[in-house]
Amino acid sequence: MPSRHRVTLANSAVVDLENVRRWCLEQGVPEVGERVLREIVAAVEVLADSPESGRVVPEFGVATLREVIHSPFRIVYRVDAERVRIVRVWRGERLMRLP
Repeated sequence: MPSRHRVTLANSAVVDLENVRRWCLEQGVPEVGERVLREIVAAVEVLADSPESGRVVPEFGVATLREVIHSPFRIVYRVDAERVRIVRVWRGERLMRLP
């Protein structure tokens, strides 16, 4: 049986999630923000047992940089032998670029 990966969030992903919550609050729909965050957390929790279930990020083609789609968001993460690190939670239409 494959080992369970530890799931962590990079600061950039935390900021992304805070921005989603803030935007929903500003739009007067805080309950939508809370629901979306719960759904994103649920999607991320699956990665602990199935880290390669997401697709390789097409902009980079690197096997260790993957994403799951939770429409309208792309949940981008890095995989190593023991950990899944969530690096970004972006709107689906946004393309990734190297810094």
